[in-house]
Amino acid sequence: MKGYSLDPHPSIKVVTEQYAVVRIPRVKRERVPANNVEIVENIEQAIKQSDPKNNLYAAKVLGPSRSSEGMILYYILELYNHQ
Repeated sequence: MKGYSLDPHPSIKVVTEQYAVVRIPRVKRERVPANNVEIVENIEQAIKQSDPKNNLYAAKVLGPSRSSEGMILYYILELYNHQ
């Protein structure tokens, strides 16, 4: 997966693209608090653990990143099993 630095200083910890199961109340979310994200090894595992009826979706995320408010966030790059 690719790595990115979302902080202006290049020596700051690099965030990465990862697969995850995310808990979101609506599919239109662009970012998710870290406590709503469970990182998994691959997309197959994320899909297996997903449960859209309970707001759990397989996703590719970018993070972790610190928001301007100090929260740790993951950015949703792609959702795989939403309708």
